[in-house]
Amino acid sequence: MRILVIAPHPDDEVFGCGGTIAKCADAGDEVHVLIVTKGDELFDPKLIQQGREEAVRAHSLLGVKHGHFADLPAIKLDTLPQHEINDVISGFLRLIKPELLLLPFPGDINRDHQIVHCSAMVAARPFQTTVRWIYCYEVLSSTNWNSPGITPAFSPNVFCDVSTTIDRKIAAARVYESQIKVYPHERSPESIMVLSRYRGGFVGMEHAEAFVCVRHIML
Repeated sequence: MRILVIAPHPDDEVFGCGGTIAKCADAGDEVHVLIVTKGDELFDPKLIQQGREEAVRAHSLLGVKHGHFADLPAIKLDTLPQHEINDVISGFLRLIKPELLLLPFPGDINRDHQIVHCSAMVAARPFQTTVRWIYCYEVLSSTNWNSPGITPAFSPNVFCDVSTTIDRKIAAARVYESQIKVYPHERSPESIMVLSRYRGGFVGMEHAEAFVCVRHIML
């Protein structure tokens, strides 16, 4: 199976579904990651380069087949015409031809996450794509920081057993030295481990990553 993980920023793919990426890669699936944004003049150029290098190393550790970078402006996606973002993501879907698409959750508090989700859904319209399955992943400090009762709640209905790959997810998260934090911050290795145990407990697994199913086409 060919899988595309779309990450608004470097590290979202690891925090969100790094264990699933590693498990699918181990099973022989062809996993691609598209990182949509890149820092612009608001960011230190050295930090931007560091983030790119960290992404490449983290992807290698997880077994990603190809990492792709769209280089749209981080925290400025809402300044671009929506059709431009749609076109960029559509181009990558035509290039990669994924069957499974993993996206950020539309209820995330981060505006870039919301925009990327919407543009990816446009790109993955059934009449113009190879995508058969679409799942949304959760990202600590974004998915759970929304406004309860106002924005969509993350209510997972798909779970991936990552008991054998959680250590690699943690290792890949540590590669993102520019983004990892010290516990009790949510973006810490300890918090990632706590979430995987919590989600695993939902379905009788030691560790799991949780998703919301958006589309599942049975053939």
